[in-house]
Amino acid sequence: VQLQASGGGLVEAGDSLRLSCVVSGTTFSSYKVGWFRQSPGKEREFVASYIWSSTRTYYADSAKGRFTISGDRLKNTVYLQMNSLKPDDTATYYCRSTRDAIFDNHDDWGQGTQVTVSS
Repeated sequence: VQLQASGGGLVEAGDSLRLSCVVSGTTFSSYKVGWFRQSPGKEREFVASYIWSSTRTYYADSAKGRFTISGDRLKNTVYLQMNSLKPDDTATYYCRSTRDAIFDNHDDWGQGTQVTVSS
């Protein structure tokens, strides 16, 4: 599948942003879509994931209570609503699609969207 991430930007601490990830191609093969992020000098880390069939969601501790992941199958789009943003949330955010229950090296990635949170 192909993934197109968008919605990033420059905001102030406490603001909100909504990221979108449009999944195209063989969308039926996408079992789960996740958001990951990477800051300069740090490893890419998991943020949240959404399972299409069950709509179950999973969150990293850093995202719980502030971020909400959701999906729209008709639009083949997964959203990440981010509230109460902090400077530590500054990163490039990537969406990732997997055919399996776990993320692995066979997954597809979007190109990333930059989120910058100023203090």
